[in-house]
Amino acid sequence: MSKKLLLVAGLGAALLAGCTQNIQPTDLDRALIGAGTGAVVADLSGKSVAGGAAIGAVGGALCDDVRLCQ
Repeated sequence: MSKKLLLVAGLGAALLAGCTQNIQPTDLDRALIGAGTGAVVADLSGKSVAGGAAIGAVGGALCDDVRLCQ
C-alpha cells in the first residue's frame, strides 16, 4: 500500500472519528459516513468507487456491533 493512500486513509479516519462526537449516530449515519470514506479512498487508490463505497458502508454500519466506534 502506498504512503499516500495510508496518509489519506489515516487522515480520513481521524476526521470521521471527530464528526460523531457528542451525538448518537444510527447505523444509517455510520453507513453513510463509511460509504463516503470508502468511495474516496477507493478513488484515490484507483480501485472501484462503488466497491469501496459498499465496503465502507458495511464497515460503518457494523462498527458499533464489534465495539470499534462507540
